[in-house]
Amino acid sequence: FVVSSKGISVDEEKRFVKNFSSIVAPLNELLDDVHKKAFNLLKDKLTNAHLLCLPNFDKVFKIECDASGVGIEVVLMQESKPIAYFSEKLSGTTLNYSTYDKELEFIIYSDHQSLKFLKSQGRLQKRHAKWLEFIEMFPYKIKYKNGKENTMADALSRRYALLTSL
Repeated sequence: FVVSSKGISVDEEKRFVKNFSSIVAPLNELLDDVHKKAFNLLKDKLTNAHLLCLPNFDKVFKIECDASGVGIEVVLMQESKPIAYFSEKLSGTTLNYSTYDKELEFIIYSDHQSLKFLKSQGRLQKRHAKWLEFIEMFPYKIKYKNGKENTMADALSRRYALLTSL
């Protein structure tokens, strides 16, 4: 197969494979327009990806996060330059978590303002207490960042909705 800007096509050298169409038919049926658009978008993102910076451990790290109905997206940055991206599709019980719970996993900069008050809450749910106990091992600050300013993480968390609407 040849992957090009026009999509995936049969390598000319493979055109003489006996029963090629019969063999490939089930694969073609797996892809409808939504899957093809998602594949092409991913292909474009991989071939035109932004360069990531190397971390400098003498400088402050910043984490931006955003949660959508289906996923959590995180950008690790230094001086507003991306070092790494993290993306996780939610499944099972995590789909039912509130935005507060979803973004609590990656705090630091969040567009969910009530996370700023995590430590001052009188009584925490068991899950919140577990997360808080873990992050207490690290120096951190929880800061609110308006969703309009949280562009990198917000854009990542909304990509699934964009793909399904195409």
